[in-house]
Amino acid sequence: MYGPTDLKKNTLITLDGQPYKVIEYSQKVMGRGGSIVNVKVKNLITGALLPKTFKGQEKIESADVSGQTVQYLYNDGEKFYFMNPTTFEQYELSADMVGDAKDFLKEGNEVDIQFFNNTPINLALPKNVWLEVTYTETAVKGDTSSSITKDATLETGVVVKVPAFIKTGDVISVDTESYAYRERQK
Repeated sequence: MYGPTDLKKNTLITLDGQPYKVIEYSQKVMGRGGSIVNVKVKNLITGALLPKTFKGQEKIESADVSGQTVQYLYNDGEKFYFMNPTTFEQYELSADMVGDAKDFLKEGNEVDIQFFNNTPINLALPKNVWLEVTYTETAVKGDTSSSITKDATLETGVVVKVPAFIKTGDVISVDTESYAYRERQK
């Protein structure tokens, strides 16, 4: 159980029997010690966003969400298939549930699937992933300033901005939330 002031960004809670994740949090202190907590929560099953206000001593139930590391196998356009490398149990997630994570899924990569009541509800990527650059323009000689960026297509098909010195064949680290280039593999 949580009190309203225990809620922070990424906290998992249960509302009306559904799991939610806190996306935004703000607290307003009222006179005489009372406070109101305003949050925006995301339903982990439907993806719906919901604004919610909690007062003073309300109790909020934590969500019983478990995670499992799985290996990405393949997708057929509508479903994405994963396998637990220990038990060989397979899971399928809809393209809607995978969402933008598809931009970083490479066959054989390990990711985490979150479960609520033994049903897969969410795919959690690592903060950064290493992907190979399959195409980028070659830099103009002498134009190697690190402030100049160009587009690079990665092996999963996603296009990200990279510094001018990156070339086709390089393996780079990309932030999975911001799509930002982080570093080149040495």
